[in-house]
This record gives sequence, C-alpha cells and structure tokens, in this order.
Amino acid sequence: MSSNSFDVIVIGTGPGGEGAAMQASKEGKRVAVFEKYSRIGGGCTHWGTIPSKALRFSIYAMMEALQNPVVRELGVRAQPTLAQLRASSRSIIAKQESMREMFYQRNGVPVIQGTAGFVDANTIQIDDGTQYKADHFVIATGSRPYRPDYADFDHPRIYDSDTILTLEERPQSITIYGAGVIGCEYASMMRNLGIKVNLVNTRGDLLEFLDDEICDALSYHLRDQGVLIRHDEACEKVEGSDDGVVLHLKSGKQIKTDIFLWSNGRSGNYEGLNLDNIGLAVNSRGQLQVDENFQTGVENIYAVGDIIGYPSLASAAYMQGRAAAQQITGCTHRCMRITDIPTGIYTSPEISSIGRTERELTADNVPYEVGHSQFKSMARAQITGRTVGVLKILFHRETLEVLGVHCFGANASEIIHIGQAVMKQPAPHNSIEYFVNTTFNYPTMAEAYRVAALNGMNRLF
Repeated sequence: MSSNSFDVIVIGTGPGGEGAAMQASKEGKRVAVFEKYSRIGGGCTHWGTIPSKALRFSIYAMMEALQNPVVRELGVRAQPTLAQLRASSRSIIAKQESMREMFYQRNGVPVIQGTAGFVDANTIQIDDGTQYKADHFVIATGSRPYRPDYADFDHPRIYDSDTILTLEERPQSITIYGAGVIGCEYASMMRNLGIKVNLVNTRGDLLEFLDDEICDALSYHLRDQGVLIRHDEACEKVEGSDDGVVLHLKSGKQIKTDIFLWSNGRSGNYEGLNLDNIGLAVNSRGQLQVDENFQTGVENIYAVGDIIGYPSLASAAYMQGRAAAQQITGCTHRCMRITDIPTGIYTSPEISSIGRTERELTADNVPYEVGHSQFKSMARAQITGRTVGVLKILFHRETLEVLGVHCFGANASEIIHIGQAVMKQPAPHNSIEYFVNTTFNYPTMAEAYRVAALNGMNRLF
C-alpha cells in the first residue's frame, strides 16, 4: 500500500472524527485524518463546547464567590470583563489539543492538514493537489451557525454563537434570537453577569423536546432571574447601528439592545467536499442523510456528528464515529447501537435527561408513574446552597422498569448517569427498586434517586 493509500480516511478532527479514527485504528486498519484548520479538535474544542463551558464555569464561580457572605463583608465588588472571564479557556483548549495530538500519535494515525474534497468514491484531493485513496471514508466535518441573509454578521454588534466568544466588554443588554439549547445557555450566562436579556423563541415553549415539567421549570427559573422571554415570534430583519441593534419581528414588535446574538439553527460544513462528484446531496441545512449504521447513499462513505444533524451533541458524535468504524471494520458481533443518548444542557442550573418523557408515554398509552425529589429537601443541596432543582423518575407501574430520568439542578449532567446505568441493565435489574434498595452516601446529590424512588413507589396501590 502506497503512502497515500489507506484503509480508512476520516475528514475532520472533532469528536466524531476522533471516535472513528481511534476505533478504526484499534481494529487494525490503516487510518489517516484530514483537518482543514491548523489545529485539531474541531469547533467543539476551539470555538464551541470547551470555550463556552469554560466561560460558563468562570461566570458561575465568580457569581458564587461574590455572593459569599464573607466576600460581601469584605466589600469586594469585582466587575471582570468577558475577556478576563474567558482567559481560563485558553489553557484548557491547549491541554485538550495536546491530549488529542497524543491520541493520534499513539495510535499511529497521521493528521494531514488540508481541505479534503472527493474526486471519486475512493479518492480525495486537498488544496495542494495531492490525492489520497481509501477503501472507506468517514465525513465528520461538523457544523457552523446558520446565518440568514437579512442579518449583517460583519456588524460589530451582531454575533452568532461562534463569534459571541470574541466579545471583550460587558454590554448592558442583549437580544438572543433562537431559544434552543445554545440560546438558553447564553441567556442564562448573560443574565448571571447582570446583563438585561431578551430571549426570543420561534416556538411555543422552551426546549420542547424535554419533559414538560422540566420545560416549565426552566422557563420559570429564567423569568425569575429576570430574562424576558417572547414565544412564537419570527424575525423580519435585524438592523445594526452605532449605538445598538434593533430586532424587527413579524408581529410588529421592535426590540433594541446593545448587542444581538443569532442562535437559530446550524448548517453542516459540506462546502469543499465536492459531494457532487460522488452523487451525494445535502438538505436545506447542509446535512447528509444516513441510515442506522451512519452509512450515506454511497456504500463506502459514512457520516457522523453535526453534519448529519440531530442530536448534535459532542458526546453522541464521538460514539457515532466509533459505531461507523465498527461497521466499516466488520465487527458485526459487537457493533454499537446508539440508543438513549442523554441530553446535557448547561444553563444555570443544568438540565439533563435520558429516556422517555411523560408526553411520549401518555401518547403511547404506557401505564407509568412518577417519582420526584426536590433538591431543596436534600441535605447536600442545603449545605452547598444549590437548592433549585428536581430529579424526576418515570417508571412502569406494573414492571417497575425505569423509563426515563429527568433532572433540573446543579450537576444534573453528572447525576443523570446513575439513572442511565440502571436503565441499560437487562430486566429485572432495570427496576426502580434498585434505587430503593441501594445505600447512597450521605449527604450527596445521588441520594435524590432514593428519595424520588420512594416518592414514586408510594404512589402505587
């Protein structure tokens, strides 16, 4: 095999590409990864998940510190800039990038810089004209914020979810158009900084894919913090000026704030792939269609991560990459079936869920019951002062099988994995009785599972 020929070529070094490359390499395949940027890790590492979550933590830590009675008694009234709050993310990004470079080196996977486009179904070509061949390909090029024509994103006061991380000074007010996961996360962050927030939602409720009770809790908490939420609105135009941005809505409303954040959807990064050469086409949001094995319409070409759309989570993308690599390498006896992917939404407090919602169970006529644990009654939450939140368990009334777990509160994205582990067990070990009969450390937030389970069991008759 020549130096330009491989068993598997992966395009993109984000979570999906990394998962595919590592798995294929461990299965004994000769793998190469192509990255258009000079640094590996994709949007997740450099301008998405890692920097935004690092900023969120800095804001939360600052807010918690300034609310500490001892700090307040000392008269500390710090007002750090966004640039200062963002400073910690630089070292985190560097560590993540270095770690990932080591992964590729350790597994003997070369990372080749260049924009890769298909010549045919077995050949790609990069910017300098060099061609590379492979038996199989995995497209993991990710996505970027969708940008409509009626907003001037070159204007210094108009941002998308990538460019908002370049904001240096703290504005007095912001309008966020789009109340999906990213919009809600930034609404929460900005409000924690004391910024006036208008959150404009194109739908009737926030994050409608969540359980209704969790949606209601998020709406209540954001409003309680001072976020103004407007539902069922549609943008007509965005008008930037020297002193602010006016959002014109089709309902006739006009909202003026210091800055504007567009967070209404994302588009797949398909440009430069030359998909026409292999007979593939993307949808209106630049996404590729795949089957349950992440195989595209071309037999030897797979796609994973944001380029295929939902659920657009870094965690899911990594596992999709691994699953695609297992299909490529013929590991049919142990190929992964990716089900029950937990959501992790980094509002303040966090939201996380797995499994089915009450709405879904009711629609399917499943006889279920509900167990609740209010964080305000948990000793650990009282100690830490993080008493806003609830853990909710949905289970079958007859079999007691755990059907869904939904959490709103501090560390929800960590807490959810206990429920996930139980749900993944074969019957009868996936029963709510596990939580009733298990000893949890006291005081911990994990104990909320026992409280919720007992609450639910008490509803049975």
